[in-house]
Parts: sequence; structure tokens; C-alpha cells
Amino acid sequence: MTEVLFYHLTESRLEQALPDLLEKSLARGWRVVVQCSSAERRDALDNHLWTYREDSFLPHGTDAESSGALQPILLTVDAAQRANEPDVRFLVDGAVPDTLTGYVRAVYLFDGHDGEQLDTARGRWKIEKAAGHAVTYWQQTEEGRWVKKA
Repeated sequence: MTEVLFYHLTESRLEQALPDLLEKSLARGWRVVVQCSSAERRDALDNHLWTYREDSFLPHGTDAESSGALQPILLTVDAAQRANEPDVRFLVDGAVPDTLTGYVRAVYLFDGHDGEQLDTARGRWKIEKAAGHAVTYWQQTEEGRWVKKA
């Protein structure tokens, strides 16, 4: 079964939290797909990942390009996109996958100040748990660190 992590953003925005989590995934040798809820969000994250920090580089591309299979990190709006043969699927802004079968890990990142994202995360928690996945819930502290709550 897939390890499913729910990251409840309470102190930072997705743009602040996602790059660090992507870096950690790449450090483990994992290939990643990041599923966004819209093409506009995908494109905004694409631009952000090129400029989020001067001293770092996250190799990535989008499913709007023909080189998706070559990308260590692939940004997509397609719930079934697996062109880069990912080990990990990140789901942001309420995105929902077709399936989590075949992934080592899935990560739901959701904004704690957005009621719709909270509702989606609660619903997905129930679905993933009922499917037999190992689910954990992580919440940010005031300092922005992650603490396992469930």
C-alpha cells in the first residue's frame, strides 16, 4: 500500500512549503509528479520553482511540454499523469488522483485557511484510510515545522 501524508498548511503558503518537500524527495532518489488543480496554478508553480531561492535548483517541467518523461519533477493537471514514472505524487489545492496504486508515497498539501481544501482533505483522508493506505496527518507549528498529529 501507499504511504499517504496529509500536510496541513497553517503558517506558510504552498509556495514556501513545496520546494523543501520536493528537495527531500529528490534526495531520496524519487521521481515526483505534482498534480495541480488548474493549468494556471501549474504554470505559476513552474515559474516559482525556477526562482524560489537563488542558491538552489529543482529540475522540473510541465505536462504542457514534450519532455515530461525526462523530468525528475513533473507538474501536471492530469489526475492520471505518470509520464516520468514517479515514485511520489503530490496533490495540491484540492487536486484528487485517479489512483494511488504504484506510488511509494502520496502527499496532500492543503491550505488550512481554505474551507474547500479542508473539506477535500477530510474526504480524501477517509477514502485513503478505507483503501488500506498508511495515512498520517502533519500540521505546521508557529515556527513552520511539521509535527505529526495522527
